Amino acid sequence: MLRKVLLALLLVLGPVSAFAATMYISDELTVPLRRGPSNGHKIINAALPSGLPLEVLGEDKAAGFTQVRTPNGTEGWVPTQYLTSQPIAKDRLAAANKRIEALEAQLKSMRENYQDVRGARSEIESRAAQLEKENQRLQAELAEIRRVSATAITQYEENKQLKADNASLQTRVTQLTDEVQDLKRNVMLRWLLSGGGLVLLGLLLGAWIKSRPKRSTWA
Repeated sequence: MLRKVLLALLLVLGPVSAFAATMYISDELTVPLRRGPSNGHKIINAALPSGLPLEVLGEDKAAGFTQVRTPNGTEGWVPTQYLTSQPIAKDRLAAANKRIEALEAQLKSMRENYQDVRGARSEIESRAAQLEKENQRLQAELAEIRRVSATAITQYEENKQLKADNASLQTRVTQLTDEVQDLKRNVMLRWLLSGGGLVLLGLLLGAWIKSRPKRSTWA
């Protein structure tokens, strides 16, 4: 069935050049590589294996042969009916299996990453809740500190004012004490001056009395 499909495609495509293309030995059987485009030419390689990639060098449509080069550099002719433009089913299946394995590994990794992300998200949410509680507690502590600080500041200002008033009173007391001392000194000085004046007055009075002429009692 595969060969019929390939032949139908070749008939439809007509004499289109296939140079520089890559063809594959189909998975029907092993194919001999010949020196020329006929079954009468000498066989170079008796059994090219299925799935072997061949570089197309030319084609003899009338003879039904295609000139190819093998991966090791050997050139020859093979029947065109045994060539296919795609890798054989076995190789495609192997490639598909590898691709499936890669996709399954990728899917597994994505699932694991998704689980990790879910776990990380749950952990982040839990941590966020803890931080929110911690923030509320700190806010309450900060409010209490502010209240206490405000009271302390008020008391500090009051103490500062009391100290200032006390210092002012101390200064006033010192001034009053100095004034009292000055008054005492002034009073003592006045008493001294008054006493000295009286003594002086007494001396002057006594001197005046003595200086007066005495009257005779016989006159």
